[in-house]
Amino acid sequence: MTTAETTAEQIHTPSHTADTYSEQYSSPAKQFHHDAHEMTHDLAHRALIQKALSGYYVKRDEWKNRYVSWQDARQAAGEIKWEAVNHLDRYLDEFAQKIAARGTQVFWAEDSKAARDYILEVCKKAGAKVIKSKTMTSEEIHLNEALIQNGLEVVESDLGEYIVQLREEAPYHFVFPAMHLTRGQISDIFQEKLGTQPSDSPEELTMIARRVMRQKYLEADVGITGANFAIAETGTISITENEGNARLTMSLPRVHIVLVGIEKVLPKLDDLALFLPMLATAGAGQPLTGYNTMISGPRRENEADGPEEMHVVLLNNQRTELLADPEQRDALHCIRCGACLNVCPIFKNVGGHAYGTTYQGPIGAVITPHLRGLQEWKHLSGASSLCGACTEACPVKIDLHHHLLQSRRNAAAEKPKFPENLAWKGFSFLMRRPRLYQTAMLLGRVFQPFHRLVDRTPLDPLKAWTTVRTFPRLARRSFREEWQAAKAERGGDA
Repeated sequence: MTTAETTAEQIHTPSHTADTYSEQYSSPAKQFHHDAHEMTHDLAHRALIQKALSGYYVKRDEWKNRYVSWQDARQAAGEIKWEAVNHLDRYLDEFAQKIAARGTQVFWAEDSKAARDYILEVCKKAGAKVIKSKTMTSEEIHLNEALIQNGLEVVESDLGEYIVQLREEAPYHFVFPAMHLTRGQISDIFQEKLGTQPSDSPEELTMIARRVMRQKYLEADVGITGANFAIAETGTISITENEGNARLTMSLPRVHIVLVGIEKVLPKLDDLALFLPMLATAGAGQPLTGYNTMISGPRRENEADGPEEMHVVLLNNQRTELLADPEQRDALHCIRCGACLNVCPIFKNVGGHAYGTTYQGPIGAVITPHLRGLQEWKHLSGASSLCGACTEACPVKIDLHHHLLQSRRNAAAEKPKFPENLAWKGFSFLMRRPRLYQTAMLLGRVFQPFHRLVDRTPLDPLKAWTTVRTFPRLARRSFREEWQAAKAERGGDA
């Protein structure tokens, strides 16, 4: 079945938004298990996502191979981010002072509420109409909902974000927010919300959104953007995109607000010569993203365009909690390229919405427990095959799959389960006593045939494993017994 032939009815999309779960489920874990189960059985959805990513793999590898050494580039990028994150206080101060010196108002937001309240206050003073370019940080703090609840009009200017906004959904992916939708579904939502004619042409669908968006740019009082990087040396915000919408969002409205996580800082402007092409290659399989814009303050006298007023909101929101963890601190190196999502076998089967959180995939499974709470979100670290593809794909060399193991360990240590704890103590006791271990193996061979009587039933102690797997039969003889037999055949020689 081709993408064009897949109908809206064949694609299931969970209705909850990021970081929330339906009232019928008592926890994010139960919501995740429900949605993941449904999505893995939706073969049309899985085919759609894998088809969308297949072209990405080809182009990504093509541009990676044009580097003199992709691995050396990864190493250099990782070292630059290590320097920035491990001296975050110094570089953030430098950035804030430099950009403030050019007339930008800098606000340090300790948490989501502080950031929302500040942005809401600025917007109310400036006017009622807001246009936004894609920023996952705004999704993290639920900014749109807060502004709309206070009577402001908020429109997403990125095409994919605009589509999912019309559908009242959270973005499906960092880079490709509407990758789960077919042309038919996009046409349907445009018909329903905008009153347009049906179309299967990507160009026509794009032009429909563009006509709406151009008017919104002219009417907007406030433009809100994120930032891919914040340069300490020059006090500069760097934004990279493919549509030019962020450039219009920051330059046409009278007021420009930048919402940026504190981990996005880079020490020097020269660092962009490495990070901009790496972000494009790892994230979208491009040599360089179409639009790369740098802004260091509001419009000055005699300048033709730009905002009259500029605000930068530096968001902490538990990032310093992650910074304090020396084992997983390098998760703050993330440049939100989405490469780990693109290669993750779990993401490709359960989809972005099943995670129920702003940041999906392997990186989301690592950072969400720090941002939202370990016990409530510990299930995400189990949503991994631990194949290591995410670590290998990461352009800044975050040790993702080992961090998933560490998260599992931390969750178990923080709140151990008595039956599991007892089982591991029993295992430890058994493994340190060879004679007892040999007796247990002998009994195991005797009683294993009786396991079929309870196999995959509620009485099966191995039900979690045997539900989807066949439990392996114990060998007729152990390795030690095989070794002793071989030794006897050789006349006692080792």
